[in-house]
Order: sequence, then C-alpha cells, then structure tokens
Amino acid sequence: MRTVIALIRRNLKLFFKDKGMFFTSLITPVILLVLYVTFLGNVYRDSFTPNLHGSFSLSDSLIDGLVCGQLISSILAVSCVTVAFCANFLMVQDKANGIIKDLKISPVNSSMLSMSYYIASLLSTLTICFAATGICLAYAAFVGCYMSAADVLLLLLDVLLLALFGTALSSIINFFLSTQGQISAVGTIISAGYGFLCGAYMPISSFGTGLQKALSFLPGTYGTSLVRNHAMQGALVEMNRQGVPMEVIEEIKDSLDCNLYFFEHQVGIPSMYIILGGTIVILIGIYIFLNVMRKGIRK
Repeated sequence: MRTVIALIRRNLKLFFKDKGMFFTSLITPVILLVLYVTFLGNVYRDSFTPNLHGSFSLSDSLIDGLVCGQLISSILAVSCVTVAFCANFLMVQDKANGIIKDLKISPVNSSMLSMSYYIASLLSTLTICFAATGICLAYAAFVGCYMSAADVLLLLLDVLLLALFGTALSSIINFFLSTQGQISAVGTIISAGYGFLCGAYMPISSFGTGLQKALSFLPGTYGTSLVRNHAMQGALVEMNRQGVPMEVIEEIKDSLDCNLYFFEHQVGIPSMYIILGGTIVILIGIYIFLNVMRKGIRK
C-alpha cells in the first residue's frame, strides 16, 4: 500500500508541476464559462420564449436563473470528462518518454502501477472539477441563483460521478496510446466531439429522431441530464410558482434534456443514476481486465 501511495504522490506532483497539463485542465472550464456567457447567453435566453407561447411573463431574474442553470450544467458536463483525459495523459507520457520501462524494472507490481495512475488521475480531476464547480456556483450566486442546498449537494454528487466516469473511460482509451501524437489526436477529438455527443453543447432533443435514439445508448447523456436537472430545478420550481403550468414546464424540460427518453420511454432520475453508476463499474472492470490480460501475456 505504501508503494501505491508513493506512486500516487509522484503522479500528482508531476501533473500539478506540468504547467501545460494543469493550466490547460483548469483554464478550460473558465474559458467555457466566458464563451458561454458571451456568445450563448442570449441564445439560451431566446430559447425559452417559444415554449412560453407568449402567454406568460417571467421576471428577468428568473430568466437569468434559467439561463445560468443551463450554462453551468453544460460546462460541468463537458469539463468533468475532458479534464479527466488531460489528467490521465500522464500515463501516456510515461510510455512516450520511456519512464514506464524504468518503473517496471523496479520492484513495483504492475497492478499497483495501474491503480496509482487511475487514483492519481481521479484526484487531479476531482480537484479541478470541484474548483470549476465553485466558480460556476459563484457565477450563479452573482446572477441570481435559485438552487437550494439539496440541489448544490446533488450537483456535487453528479460532478463526482462524471469525474469517475471520465477517469474510467480515459484510462481505457489511454491504455492503448503510447505517443505524443496520439495524445494530441485523442485530446482534440474528445474536446471537440464529446460536448455534442453528451448533449451539452446542443440538446439532444434538437437532433433528428434516429440520432436521438442512438445517443440514448450513451451513458454520458444521462450524466449531462442529471447535472442539468439539479442546476435548473430551483428555477423551474419558481416558474411554476409564478403561474406557468406544469405542461409548459415539461415542454421546457423536454427541450433542454432534463427529461430524457429511451425509445419514447422517459428515464427517471433514479434510473439515470443507476445507468451512470453501472457504467462506471463496468468501465473500471474493463480497465482491470485489460491490465490483467497484459500481465498474463507478458508472463
């Protein structure tokens, strides 16, 4: 156990010492927040108007709360996964630089080495993602937050689960990488594509029927929906208090992916937690299996 702890400390020091990896991981959520507020705030604001059918008048503070919830949920849903990939690139860099050979020559069990990479990546990801969550919550408080204490706690739980999911997924993909070029290629693909696949950049409800059904098989979409539900729940409840009928609110939730459907069957929040939690367990199991198989092949 001491060996694992020493390896985890070593990986954490290298990650936070590498200004490129650390600041890229940390600045990404901040840049996304600035870009979202600057360019997408009005787009999100206008997206609520059609659902109100011109029959209801909402206060500016409530609309700001709705927009804010959509903004921060989109940012956190993407960041938890992209940051996990950045944090996990240390494993690939050790391969590319030949450091992994030196570690394997030393009396270090390969399973301990794999465990140390996973735990260190998870801790790095959680540090940055919780910091990003704090920045987003500070912005929400500045704009006008309708989130309750329970919503904030559930949001933190969602960030934890998404960080676990992102770390497990990145561990499996990075297992097969061994060069700096591959790191750059995978990092670019994940940064550009994951936000669309999980419904963070554009709600899945805005896609075609066939694509909606295909994306309903991806666990990341349910993670995004969980974050969005808990970031916007308070504002949606306030809408109902201001006289907006539940039918209209449900339409808004459908349009924003707060309500998700698997082949026309609505997926409840408990089911989303089960899907995301089960996926994490399966991905960790695959990562362990890959390392066991590699160890067996070497023997």
